Amino acid sequence: MALGGFGIGLTEFVIAGLLPQVSGSLNVSTAVAGWLISGYALTVAVGAIAVTAATAGLPQKPVLVGLVALFVAGNLLSALAPNYTVMLLGRVVAALCHGSFFGIGSLVARRLVPPERASRAVALMFAGLTVANVLGVPFGALVGERWGWRATFWAITAIGAVALVAIAVLVPAWAGARRGGANLRTQVRAFRSTQVWLTLTATALGYGGMFGAFSYLAYTFTRVAGFSTTDVAWLLVVYGTGLVVGNIAGGRGADHNRDVTLLVSLAGLATTLVIFGLLASSRPASVILVFLLGVFGFATVPGMITRVTDAAGGVPLAASANVSASNVGNAVGAWAGGLVISAGFGYAAPLFVGAGVVGVGLVVMGVAAWGSLGGGSGTGTGGQREVKVVEARES
Repeated sequence: MALGGFGIGLTEFVIAGLLPQVSGSLNVSTAVAGWLISGYALTVAVGAIAVTAATAGLPQKPVLVGLVALFVAGNLLSALAPNYTVMLLGRVVAALCHGSFFGIGSLVARRLVPPERASRAVALMFAGLTVANVLGVPFGALVGERWGWRATFWAITAIGAVALVAIAVLVPAWAGARRGGANLRTQVRAFRSTQVWLTLTATALGYGGMFGAFSYLAYTFTRVAGFSTTDVAWLLVVYGTGLVVGNIAGGRGADHNRDVTLLVSLAGLATTLVIFGLLASSRPASVILVFLLGVFGFATVPGMITRVTDAAGGVPLAASANVSASNVGNAVGAWAGGLVISAGFGYAAPLFVGAGVVGVGLVVMGVAAWGSLGGGSGTGTGGQREVKVVEARES
């Protein structure tokens, strides 16, 4: 499943380094080619909920295999695309599997381990996505420059095919045989929970603040800190390395005390963004702070996923909704960051805006943690007991 996440992550990030080649090859403007990125993100936000809802009640292992098959088909379509329309269609098809794969996969992953290791299992599955964050753009640029942009999509298609076979062979049927809600009505009913909505809101705000700043980091590095454009690539690798570290640390911390880990991570993220904004002109500080941005930014992911699914009684739709919430946050955060730059506040301004957004997310998370006191959902294991109870009743 981590390999599948790696392939999906490559599909999402690799296009950024290939846009010049793709736009030239398919005879479209850079702005039109940009829809290959934004169209993918919008499809993820909508598809995560729609696809999960459409497969409600089906065994999860076959659904996972089907989602990876959809991913392979989308990238194959992109590799063969004779024109821009087909290329965009391939991106949309590949994006349809994104949110549901991570949402449903996180539930399957946590069933494979004891309750006290649930968040670490989710973190391991997401490890593929974080590694893709580090390697995605450089991988695409390297393969694209050497063999052409189509070769990149052929390589991703091959990765997807290997992941499909691996999931079909290695994921035990019992881990994906049941769902936390037998039908769509049961899954939708879970969204009556205030804790579900508080967690989704905190997820959107946390991601929105981080990616609102991240979207303009290249300008911050070059226009404020004085780095050259060639330095941006390795600086983004530093950021991606932080994501990997944060994912592992966040998973371990969430298994120990989930709500405390989430509160500390959001507080650390807000603090990092403020300090980054104040010291953005310093090159040494920028290197350290962009690493911490990745660490604190992704440390929330395993805990948020397990928290929202526990609050919802283990239904897959809640896990997929968490992925949608993060993508909505990404879009809104990038929009807000662009607004302050357009208003003339400078290229460090998105860092302060991001800190403010994350600060609101911290307050929301604090309300959620306070509301869950005594209910067990703030720990690493209490919420999973609720999931086990639901599954036992279904069995």
